[in-house]
Amino acid sequence: MSTIERLRRRSEFLAVTDGRRFHTERMTVQGQLRPVSDETAPAGLRIGFTITKRVGHATERNRIRRRLRAAVSAVAPGAPTTVPADVVLVARRPALSVDFETLKGDLARALSIVTRPQDPNRKPSSRRGGKPRKAGERTASPGLAPGAPLPNPCDGSPDGQ
Repeated sequence: MSTIERLRRRSEFLAVTDGRRFHTERMTVQGQLRPVSDETAPAGLRIGFTITKRVGHATERNRIRRRLRAAVSAVAPGAPTTVPADVVLVARRPALSVDFETLKGDLARALSIVTRPQDPNRKPSSRRGGKPRKAGERTASPGLAPGAPLPNPCDGSPDGQ
């Protein structure tokens, strides 16, 4: 069984933001599968922790980090460590006071979801719901020819201001 490595560089954390996400009240888990052909990275699971200053003072952030590391080591025997994936745990304040069993359950569910292989038949979804526009490009309005300038709603009369 391979071990779980740590993410350490900023570029590794940023690369994970394009992957899947799993949200709970206590944390957000981001995960992305790595290509198998990447020889420089280890074959197993790599995990990084993000606890922002917004969560609390340094002692509280360190305690949350220690709790998350302990939860990862407790969940590790059942975690998909053979899958080449990077995972980032973004902690929230409730992770400090929640029951440890709940934290482990959230983490186990999250790891199974964010490290699941992508369905090859599924089309990629767009968050915006459409094709991104270029800067300055306008959408077509009904009744106007494409490329025609949009009418100015101000006819020069005072508007009461």
